[in-house]
Amino acid sequence: MFRLLLALFIATPCFAQFLWNGAHLLQVKESLKAKDSPYAEAFRGLESTAKSMLQGKDVSVMDKKHVPASGNKHDYASLSRYFWPDSSKPDGLPYISRDGVSNPELKEYDRETLDRMSRRVQTLTLTWFLGGDTAFAAAALKQIRVWFIDDSTRMNPNMNFAQMIPGRNHGKGYPFGVLDGYSFVQMMDALTLLESYEGYKPADRAAMKKWFVEYVQWLTTSEQGIEESKAKNNHGTTFDTQLLAYSLYIGDRKTAERLIAHFAERHILKQIEKDGRQPEELKRTLAFHYSWYNLSHMLDFYTIARNSGLDIRKATEIQGRSFYKALDFLAGYIGKDVGRWPYKQISGWEHAQKELARDIYRAQAIVPDSRFRHIYTATAKKERRSIFALLYIKQEDF
Repeated sequence: MFRLLLALFIATPCFAQFLWNGAHLLQVKESLKAKDSPYAEAFRGLESTAKSMLQGKDVSVMDKKHVPASGNKHDYASLSRYFWPDSSKPDGLPYISRDGVSNPELKEYDRETLDRMSRRVQTLTLTWFLGGDTAFAAAALKQIRVWFIDDSTRMNPNMNFAQMIPGRNHGKGYPFGVLDGYSFVQMMDALTLLESYEGYKPADRAAMKKWFVEYVQWLTTSEQGIEESKAKNNHGTTFDTQLLAYSLYIGDRKTAERLIAHFAERHILKQIEKDGRQPEELKRTLAFHYSWYNLSHMLDFYTIARNSGLDIRKATEIQGRSFYKALDFLAGYIGKDVGRWPYKQISGWEHAQKELARDIYRAQAIVPDSRFRHIYTATAKKERRSIFALLYIKQEDF
């Protein structure tokens, strides 16, 4: 059965939209033909970043300083973000938790490299699509081949050593390491856009389909994946959003429909109170950040499903609890000082507020809310020079 599905998925063209909106991008592309386009400054910034990327090197899992416990550098490996050496132990082992404080040793593994790869592919592809210079598409495709396809540099399709904690679990990763794979979700639109680039060959497409079929197989059958799917906080939300995106990419619409049918029961009912609070996220030292973070991934889930023509109406609320009430709860703190927030937020208050405002703008594509009009307007004004404007801001909102 697995081989049959693999053959079917590789043979089926994929033009799904994920987080980006194809119709909007075409409007932006057309607008940029005019010298006075409201998107011109944002595109110049995007193009400048893309040009600097042309001068940079492609990245791969082979770049990391440390070899995972498997002994194979092709296996992705990352350090659990909030774990640090135990200063009371001569060797610092096992590492201990400092929730909300990132360990700089992260850069010695694959997590930041994975993020750079995803951003490279997104930036280069978007610059090519909007501006037409195929040099950017060629560079994006080359990076994809380096990370996923070329034998000497490819990543094996698993996260067996993601977010490992030195001194524990024999060097293996943990279920929450599945979170790292979200960088793949963020690049799915770029990956499918590149299919219209003449340099993207049938062999590239087949190899990418095969990689994600195998990754979904790992995600849904591995110990880490199964345990992460049961999480009752942002981890569970992120798992389902990843599986939704990958399932749609490989053509498995039945899995996508199943995820949507059970989303409200699995996540809204278990994670959101009737007043909009998210108890599991409010326990954290970065309570506002993680409350936003969870809703952001819910919004991604809805956006991906809706852009693929799937009905999300029953996925947003259940038994008096809803995604929108949770959004309302957080929106009440936009523009306020962190001292007004009744829970912990030890750092990153301004950044989390900015990201929340962006997501409130994105949410209007699903259900516009006149109460947030001031946030829509302020976001459009602040973001007019950013990539966010190119991806999401409607021309009439400038």
